[in-house]
Amino acid sequence: MDPANPTCPAEPDWGPAERMNLSTRDVDGVRVLVLEGIVDRTLPERLEAAIEADELIGEIWIRSRGGDARAGNAAGRIIRDYGLVTRIPSGWTCFSACNFVFMGGVGRYVEPGGIFMVHMFTHTGDRSLIAETRMDGTQATAELIGEIEQASAMLATEDNDFLIRMGISRLLLSEVMYQQQAVSNDENPSTRYCLTQDEVLRYNVRADLRPAG
Repeated sequence: MDPANPTCPAEPDWGPAERMNLSTRDVDGVRVLVLEGIVDRTLPERLEAAIEADELIGEIWIRSRGGDARAGNAAGRIIRDYGLVTRIPSGWTCFSACNFVFMGGVGRYVEPGGIFMVHMFTHTGDRSLIAETRMDGTQATAELIGEIEQASAMLATEDNDFLIRMGISRLLLSEVMYQQQAVSNDENPSTRYCLTQDEVLRYNVRADLRPAG
């Protein structure tokens, strides 16, 4: 496990560090669209085109370190519109914006050994920019922080609305995602949290289309 993030693996398999690749494969008679890589602004358009091009697609498998938050939300809504199932296979990791792509599935499966990894969703990945701006004077710093806070509040509202629409418990945001630190510190270096199988069920991240067993 990761010493800084003890609920998570030290070396997550979240796919290549490049724009998300879309490919298809047939598994046990099901046509699977495989998404691997970084969520970027082009993903929603490319995802919809891939689904439209192959009417046999029934499942989407995904691994990603995240990327563009709003593109992740948009891709999740597209998956829901087409009524597709999403899956995080064993050994694969879905992190950050990938969470919202995955949660678009009408049926959602996190296989044992699959990792649903979360963090604090904000625009404050630019915290280093705040530190640099402090040297430019307090007014510039205040304006930048104001812009980030406004953008973060808007994204939080969008995330909450998305979870409601997808049937996910809003407690996932309040009890898990927003409890994570945005940046690490000496006392607590952890900035990521990986849900257990019990937690993916408790927060309705996993949603079976068929009875278990």
